[in-house]
Amino acid sequence: MRRHGPLWAWLVLTAAGVVLASCKPDSKVETPEIRPVRTVTAAKGEAGETVVLTGHVQAENEPAFAFRIAGRMIERPLNALRSAESALAAARGQLTYARGDFDRQRQLLANGHTPRARFDQSQNALQSAQSQVDNTEAQLRIARDRVGWTTLEADAPGTVTARGAEPGEVVQAGQMIVRLARQGGRDAVFDVPAQLLRSAPSEAEITVRLTDDPSVTAAGRVREIAPQADPVTRTFEVKVGLSDPPGAMRLGATVTGSVKLESEPIISIPASALTELNRQPAVWIVDPKNLTVSMRNVELLRHDPGTVVIAQGLDTGDIVVTAGIQALHPGQKVRLLGSSS
Repeated sequence: MRRHGPLWAWLVLTAAGVVLASCKPDSKVETPEIRPVRTVTAAKGEAGETVVLTGHVQAENEPAFAFRIAGRMIERPLNALRSAESALAAARGQLTYARGDFDRQRQLLANGHTPRARFDQSQNALQSAQSQVDNTEAQLRIARDRVGWTTLEADAPGTVTARGAEPGEVVQAGQMIVRLARQGGRDAVFDVPAQLLRSAPSEAEITVRLTDDPSVTAAGRVREIAPQADPVTRTFEVKVGLSDPPGAMRLGATVTGSVKLESEPIISIPASALTELNRQPAVWIVDPKNLTVSMRNVELLRHDPGTVVIAQGLDTGDIVVTAGIQALHPGQKVRLLGSSS
């Protein structure tokens, strides 16, 4: 077969073009996406911030009064007492007669004018009469105590803050009848989280302000901390004893208490940096050499709406992502836009 020069050359060039085309690099290979993020560099600062809590005013001493016997709340206190008094009077009369008879029989026995049996009889009668008097005196004391138990008397001046029964009701022994707020002492009561109790100074002075009039203030110190947390709120009731509270701080008034926390160096970051890993708080950390990110669990000391205070998990100099965390994955490259405040 005869070869045609131009046609053969064209075929050779076409084949070479195909071979060269197959050797070109693939221009469609995707480069790793670099996410822009905002960051903050972890640094320790003073923790002496002021924390404010809301509470209320109550009496320092607020005992409950109750009857020690059951009954209806009406005035019938004297029946049992009069019966005991009459029994004692009769017993004393019998004792006087028995004592006189014994004295006569003793004199007669000494002179030999009465038998020994008669003397022994009078002596036994005297002892029996004395025992009867002792018994009725005890019964009278019990009756007098019960009369006293039918009347509730406050042991100090104060204000009644609660009533547990009304006249005409049948009440049981120990049932609260009235609750009295004694004069001379006021507490500001707050529900405090456990984390705040750990970070607050032991002898902190607390400033208490009336909520509806912040110009009304009083100083106070922690007087009592509940030994057990509330089962619902998991907070502890803290009573702050007020020093010379103004008259405007009445019982039940709403107040705010402010305290400055211990000034230990801490690391705080914006709350927007917080995410979750293994159901625990976590943050994204930037590797400054490779500009890649990884997640790290942290332990929180406090969590405010705008800031979180880190107890463990961050060191000074760590670069923490504060914006753009939703689209990150471990090992992803990032581009730092700048530090967030």
